[in-house]
Amino acid sequence: MNRIQETSILGVNIAVTNIDEILKFLSENMKEVSGNYICVSNVHTTVLSYEDSDYKKVQNNALLRLPDGAPLSSVARKKGFNEAKRVTGPDLMQKIFESSDSNGYRHYFYGSTEETLKKLRDKLQEKYPNINIVGMYSPPFRTLTEEEDNEIIKNINNTEADIVWVGLGAPKQEIWMNNHKNKIKGLMIGVGAGFDYHAGNIKRAPKWMQKCSLEWLYRLLQDPKRLFKRYFRTNTKFIKLVHKELKNEKKS
Repeated sequence: MNRIQETSILGVNIAVTNIDEILKFLSENMKEVSGNYICVSNVHTTVLSYEDSDYKKVQNNALLRLPDGAPLSSVARKKGFNEAKRVTGPDLMQKIFESSDSNGYRHYFYGSTEETLKKLRDKLQEKYPNINIVGMYSPPFRTLTEEEDNEIIKNINNTEADIVWVGLGAPKQEIWMNNHKNKIKGLMIGVGAGFDYHAGNIKRAPKWMQKCSLEWLYRLLQDPKRLFKRYFRTNTKFIKLVHKELKNEKKS
């Protein structure tokens, strides 16, 4: 199995890649990567990893850490990886859904609410008539007992899903995937708000804003109460830390 090239950003090994390379990698290695997980990383998760060594281990223990946030691929290019592109969670989901029929992928969705999962199923079956959704589950908003967790693992594995989409939000979804590595039979991919995008709960930024790396601003305007503090603190800290890292790398 060929490995995807990576570069360290604040101690997190971010993939230097593009969406076509990821799709090819998955189609060629889906059986081999079963039981593993992929993190869709951004500024927030990278700063969180820098601040929390345990969470950094969770990130780096993944099969891949994809550069969902445009700043990550931008930093990779500044480090000399000119081919580095952004791979967003919603885009990855869409491309995999589009290729599911030809690849025979079986999908399981874990996370969000029952209402969102129903909307998601309806939207996906309407847009991709041949998509094979083998299961969905909205876990309770509390810590599960060991018995409950074992039952969930059993239920997911019984569906023989190729991909288990996990929508619990960061850092919860990455910790969940790490705790279930090699217990879940299938590739786990943590996509955060990806469920909401494809269910139609949240609109994505216009294409021009995505191309100009302004999708964060569009999301901020949609949910200012929740995101303002997070964006202001983590984005400011990320800029300072990366500037220092790049400066030190130039010296060495």
